[in-house]
Amino acid sequence: MKKNMGTIDRVVRILVVIAIAVLYSQEIITGTTAIILGVVASIFLLTSLVSFCPLYKIVGLSTCPAKK
Repeated sequence: MKKNMGTIDRVVRILVVIAIAVLYSQEIITGTTAIILGVVASIFLLTSLVSFCPLYKIVGLSTCPAKK
């Protein structure tokens, strides 16, 4: 797997994960919405940790800065 996520992209995803976690812990999101957002947060966290997004690969997108 070649990295295709830049630092800004990873930070934004981590912030989204934190926001979802806070909303869930405050019981602002519940039920089906909480489950769906929990899955999205899990995917965002995993892709941020490995710096690889399979969807980016399919689309041919990369936010990783070009190496010199």
